[in-house]
Amino acid sequence: MSKIGKQPINIPEGVEIRIEQDKIFVKGPKGELKRNIVGEIKVEIKDSQIIIAPSSKTKRANALWGLTRALVFNMVKGVVGGFERILEIEGVGYRAVVQGNKLLLTLGFSHPVEIEAPEGISFSVEKNKIKIAGIDKEAVGQTAATIRALKKPEPYKGKGIRYEGETVRRKTGKKAAVTA
Repeated sequence: MSKIGKQPINIPEGVEIRIEQDKIFVKGPKGELKRNIVGEIKVEIKDSQIIIAPSSKTKRANALWGLTRALVFNMVKGVVGGFERILEIEGVGYRAVVQGNKLLLTLGFSHPVEIEAPEGISFSVEKNKIKIAGIDKEAVGQTAATIRALKKPEPYKGKGIRYEGETVRRKTGKKAAVTA
């Protein structure tokens, strides 16, 4: 039994859910999302709640039960409130600028790095913080991870791109030999 999978998902006001064969469509005030549902999982709507259950007693169905429930819950949450990730840029000469739907990063390379926003994702920059927002949690997280991977925080000076609130373990550099 999946502890997460057996919990029903409440449908907030203003959200429409459509289930067609192996697809689920979630439409809300911020937009619309769709996802394929695996054949071993059945999704039903009862009394303004989404109930997810395995359709067979296989190990794979039990493994996908909680995952499917979490994915559908994130779809509902995304079309109502959306998701955002904040990245911090630290280092002399490192900066970010938004031009249209592109993010231009100056990270100490010989050229500026240009990242185009995927569909449904928006960038905004304030001082040294990049805010990535959208309704699809998976796309927001993947975009943030892609940007962070360009210049991960290094352990000696802490320069690079990090998630907001992320702590970087710092190493001590070479120490001068002490003469006795």
